[in-house]
Amino acid sequence: MVNFGIVGFGLHAVKRLMPGFAGAKNCRVSALSRRNLDQGRQSARQFGIPLAFDSTENLCRSPEVDAVFVATPNSCHLRDVLTAIQYGKPVLCEKPMALNADECRQMVEAARKVGVLLGVAQVFRFEESVNRFRDYVAAGKIGKPIFARAEFSLVVNANHPRKWINDLAVAGGGPIPDVGVHCVDALRFILQDEVISVSARAVSDELSGEVESAASLALDFSRGTMGTVKVSFRSPYRTPLEIVGEEGSIGANDAFSVDLPVTIEPREGMVVVGREEVSNRKAYTRQVEAFADAIEGKAAFPIYGEEGWKNQEVLDAAYRSMKSRKAEKVHSVAAV
Repeated sequence: MVNFGIVGFGLHAVKRLMPGFAGAKNCRVSALSRRNLDQGRQSARQFGIPLAFDSTENLCRSPEVDAVFVATPNSCHLRDVLTAIQYGKPVLCEKPMALNADECRQMVEAARKVGVLLGVAQVFRFEESVNRFRDYVAAGKIGKPIFARAEFSLVVNANHPRKWINDLAVAGGGPIPDVGVHCVDALRFILQDEVISVSARAVSDELSGEVESAASLALDFSRGTMGTVKVSFRSPYRTPLEIVGEEGSIGANDAFSVDLPVTIEPREGMVVVGREEVSNRKAYTRQVEAFADAIEGKAAFPIYGEEGWKNQEVLDAAYRSMKSRKAEKVHSVAAV
């Protein structure tokens, strides 16, 4: 049994991580940290977690913590991941991995140097829907992929519980790093291909301030697929996904949803040739179980730090493109 400590026990931990751990058979949460220790102890009592700390360092010192899940705001990821690595703790970092690719590089190099397992919590790779898409495309059922489209919208208003979400220094951006990274990673995973250049444009408004409120990214993949990612903090929740090939297509209206069933429809031209309903409810459980298996040497974790770094290089290229108003190359990531 692998004992996790959750660093930054906030909304995401309550809404997604704890239900995920509740279904896990090979791991559990033994500790948490919050900046306010009284609030941390209150959360620990509420969820039956044995230990509460007021800092990442104190949590990492505990012999009751085998692995660390970093769920703090984005700007804290580098510090918290490096602290866990310093104490020799395997660490699973929430997406986006960092504020920029250089921070990702620092994490990866630190983990490599001491041989500590570093993973990134791109949970969509554990969704049934995303894996069905990947298998369908890999089997050649749509022929060579021509277009790949992923969208993610949600409403982020002035009352959003993540008060830092529109703070550039803390979030690193708006919906591009928050949910766009999910879209980028899902397309890379499904197509089993890498993005080589990005063209991007975005809009902002009074509420978003220095960060974008909506954005559109055009992705060029190395084998010729043309991808698009559209994200928004002003539209009702929706997560359509579609891959179009020379011989057919596959799509779903709410492909990334973990709360509702997902209906996947392959097509030949305009004709639906099949329909499958899947559930992503166990994605968070699969994620932590997979990381625990990797710690125990039972299987490799599928999303090492290098994968988060690759995603961040795409995001960085998008922001460069927004400034230059032209396509920007995606920098390569040093192999292990």
